[in-house]
Amino acid sequence: MSASEHGEALTPGSYIGHHLQNWNVSFGEHWFWNVNADSLLISVGLGLVFILLFWSVARKATSGVPGKLQCFIEIIVEFVDKTVKDTFHGKSPVIAPLALTIFVWIILMNTMDLIPVDWLPQAANLVAGQEVYLRVVPTTDPNIALGMSFSVFFLMIFYSIKIKGIGGFVKELTMQPFNHWAFIPVNLVMELVSLIAKPVSLGLRLFGNMYAGEMIFMLIALIGVGQLPLHFVWAVFHIMVVVLQAFIFMMLTIVYLSMAHEDH
Repeated sequence: MSASEHGEALTPGSYIGHHLQNWNVSFGEHWFWNVNADSLLISVGLGLVFILLFWSVARKATSGVPGKLQCFIEIIVEFVDKTVKDTFHGKSPVIAPLALTIFVWIILMNTMDLIPVDWLPQAANLVAGQEVYLRVVPTTDPNIALGMSFSVFFLMIFYSIKIKGIGGFVKELTMQPFNHWAFIPVNLVMELVSLIAKPVSLGLRLFGNMYAGEMIFMLIALIGVGQLPLHFVWAVFHIMVVVLQAFIFMMLTIVYLSMAHEDH
């Protein structure tokens, strides 16, 4: 178990509280917002890993017998491509690359949960020469999870207006489910609630599941030296959660954007 900055052993409560703190960077008293630098740096870093890995494999791809890495990447690309073709009913060159990016990027961020809780924070302490806060799973930060979901939300709005026009989009909000002018206020409230609930539920689902998994890893870490066997057992089960949450986020993104492309 880690020690506090004053050299005193942390209690279980303070240990978990410490690991739930982000490395928060303020831009001064004249700025109204702060940044969770650990979530930002790790998520961007893993995004670059995804880009460089797939670019490298694509550049070296051969039509002959593929290597293991190329074969693995091709399986992922074909799986995502088939999922998009089966689910997305419009025509857009953006959806498949977006779905692939979301799927792989979220898997990479979620996989950081499998690293024993203290390893990276202790390495950061050695580098910094003092005790620092470091949360290594970006998807346990609601800013990251909701930021991704609201990016999907803005794409929904963009494509809805692009495909249906402003008039069609407004009519969709005001004339459903009751197709009568007298019910416009009721329709508008119902449709706006439904529309806003999509990105909120999308982000909170990812955040909630990964946060719960992170908490269990922290409770296991309280055991101390003998934590690794139990950590391994939970990590094996948690791999399913890691992949499943990435798939659900990708799948709902495809469904929402397919709905945005429907022109009645």
